[in-house]
Amino acid sequence: MKNLIALFLLLLSFGGAASEGIELQKANVDLSSNDSLQRGAKHFVTYCLGCHSIKHIRYLRIALDINVDPKKILKDIAPEGANIYDQLHSAMNAHDAEKWFGIQPPDLSLIARSRGADWLYSYLKSYYIDPKSPRGVNNLIFEDTAMPNPLWQLQGDQHAEPKKNIWGKEYTKLVLEKPGTLSEGEFDIFVNDLVNFLVYAGEPVQLERQRIGKYAIFFILMFIVVAYLLKKEYWKDID
Repeated sequence: MKNLIALFLLLLSFGGAASEGIELQKANVDLSSNDSLQRGAKHFVTYCLGCHSIKHIRYLRIALDINVDPKKILKDIAPEGANIYDQLHSAMNAHDAEKWFGIQPPDLSLIARSRGADWLYSYLKSYYIDPKSPRGVNNLIFEDTAMPNPLWQLQGDQHAEPKKNIWGKEYTKLVLEKPGTLSEGEFDIFVNDLVNFLVYAGEPVQLERQRIGKYAIFFILMFIVVAYLLKKEYWKDID
């Protein structure tokens, strides 16, 4: 037991060190919003599918889950020539990707479950100009990230300014230097829709699981009551 507690505390310390001094922004995840999921799917195909895949979901599954005609998915979301039964596979060659970026871009099927919605939301909004970086940009959440900013035209260019809080502790503030094609509010909605879709892609049946889970818990509680009464009946004549 002591070893398990020590291991748990060690894992907590690793997690705390990874985000020390950085406050993540809150993503407004709403898997019941089909409009947001549809926009997020469109954003992913347009800005992310060139490098990243979501190989565990098909265009047909998306159409069924967000109540959209499959023909509309093929017309408005899927890339040209895609089949409704296709998975969301990137067309980028793995060898070329490793040559260009130094690492093969990961599949994003479970990225939201691995990193969390707030981390993804903050990461996509935290790129800034860094002349010292080989790609000219860096990221406040994931330092020395290999991925260039895919949304730079929409967000614009940010630069990092060192600041101090009232207690004298240093932190970095991102300041928009050159506006993009979207306003700050529009860009927040854009990124939130994209993150919402990635959360959905990580577990498409999440809402159904939560709905069924309520009935499962109710059944277990009722079964406990019945089992307890049955036990009392069996043992009532035993001293």
